[in-house]
Amino acid sequence: MDIHINTLEELAGAAPDILEYAGSNKIFLFYGDMGAGKTTLIKSLCAALGVTDEVTSPTFSIVNEYAGTNSPVYHFDFYRLKEQGEALDMGYEEYFFSDNYCFIEWPEKIAGLIPDQYTGIRIAVSEEGIRQITVENI
Repeated sequence: MDIHINTLEELAGAAPDILEYAGSNKIFLFYGDMGAGKTTLIKSLCAALGVTDEVTSPTFSIVNEYAGTNSPVYHFDFYRLKEQGEALDMGYEEYFFSDNYCFIEWPEKIAGLIPDQYTGIRIAVSEEGIRQITVENI
């Protein structure tokens, strides 16, 4: 699935389509450069899931938990991890295998720990600021 977004404000409209496309996948991996819109898209996805908490990047806490309509939603930012073992120490398995939504920024930092099934989201930004979002189910 490919989506073209002209402004960050348009990301909200893409969220329901992405969730529908993902089907039963609840693990979402977000790839993109700093400032590409990963956290902004996650805010939109959380809103579509009924989260009313403030959604912020968990850059320093590594994981934020939000109250969704039916279950918690977990938001990870692994940018500051120095090694994959830090995710092991925080008990990532309890989150990833909880059957709750997990939105993971910078998954390349924990490549060996990614579950077999997930929805990958790649955000590329052109020089004009247009975002190309590629969504695929694995």
